[in-house]
Amino acid sequence: MTYMARRGLLTGAAGALAAAATAGTPAAAAARPGTGAAPAASRRAGEGPEFRGMWVATVANLDWPSRAGLSAQQQHRELVAHLDTAVRRRLNAVILQVRPTADAFWPSEYEPWSASLTGTQGRDPGWDPLGTAVLEARSRGLELHAWFNPYRVANHTDPGKLASWHPARVHPEWTVEYGGRLYYNPGLPEVRAFVQEAMLDAVARYPLDAVHWDDYFYPYPTAGAYFDDDAAYAAYGGSFDSRGDWRRDNVDTLVREMSEAVARVRPGTRFGISPFGVWRTKDRDPLGSPGGPALCSYDDLYADTRLWIRRGWLDYVVPQVYWHIGNTGADYAKLVPWWAGAVRGTRTDLYIGEALYRADAQSPTPAWRKEGELSAHLTLAARHAEVRGHVYFSGKQVAADRLGAMGRVVRDHYPTAVPPR
Repeated sequence: MTYMARRGLLTGAAGALAAAATAGTPAAAAARPGTGAAPAASRRAGEGPEFRGMWVATVANLDWPSRAGLSAQQQHRELVAHLDTAVRRRLNAVILQVRPTADAFWPSEYEPWSASLTGTQGRDPGWDPLGTAVLEARSRGLELHAWFNPYRVANHTDPGKLASWHPARVHPEWTVEYGGRLYYNPGLPEVRAFVQEAMLDAVARYPLDAVHWDDYFYPYPTAGAYFDDDAAYAAYGGSFDSRGDWRRDNVDTLVREMSEAVARVRPGTRFGISPFGVWRTKDRDPLGSPGGPALCSYDDLYADTRLWIRRGWLDYVVPQVYWHIGNTGADYAKLVPWWAGAVRGTRTDLYIGEALYRADAQSPTPAWRKEGELSAHLTLAARHAEVRGHVYFSGKQVAADRLGAMGRVVRDHYPTAVPPR
């Protein structure tokens, strides 16, 4: 099917997706191959057992599949191994990246199969990875959160490397080259509508426990590079005081609309975001956190994470607090209390993103050479009732545990398994 034929499927997408999600209908069964259970019911913040999760990254085959081009059977075995690792480490959730670069780990009608599966974008891998992951996770008592990246198109700038019918090739005016990579332009309303439709396709097909986004909205700053959204700003930014305010509004609108759409298409599926660990610092805003690196999500990624929490758009937030206790620029011991205060009195659950990948005997930072650094993080976080759990980056490190830091966490803090939330 050509992209233009596929594009015809987008007409009236919100209503069609909602209809496809209706339980018990033949259309719903066909749209969710191999699945039948509903996601867990909606909860108020703070309900249920603690959240113990791990990210499994697929971009550039970081965690899974271990390399592109494995057979369907090999890919399935590796996926199951990650899920079994989660069970062995007494976790109760896996956050699986299923849309790493505007492509898909399910048979999408909107975007091509991911190159991380076969090595060639658009080539059918011969199985349904996301549908299978939902089933395999459920059979192990694990939640399955589907992790999407809204705007990243490619880790290169050559549209010729994309599948022939890729939307970014059909609509080059939707894209911006920046820092050697290709992105969808968040300032275009048609882009915002399309990326939501592409992600909601998976929500309609599968009983996901959550939709999960990471920290990539506008790209991280690259020295000497310019994100050329001049035409979009001229067309749509006239009512804003600055380009930064307009960019933040673009991202705010995406978050709000997606929050509403997930609840509409599949009630009970949660919506969570894992932002950069610093919103703003006190030198820029009295509401900000102490210290902090030069980079802040509000000013540099145009992601006003605090606003999303206060407006009730998120079911959970997982700030990536990827620094050690005592770090002079961004201290874990100061950032966790700030995030606890940010969610206090809201409907948003707080889980802390943990940098397991930094626990390494060869680390240049002495703190990360200590087996007990990560365990100390959980001890500190437990002093704050708002912290409802932790998520570890990433699956490969959870399994290998080269320094023994994850094993120490399990011994010190996870004496028994916990049920899914």
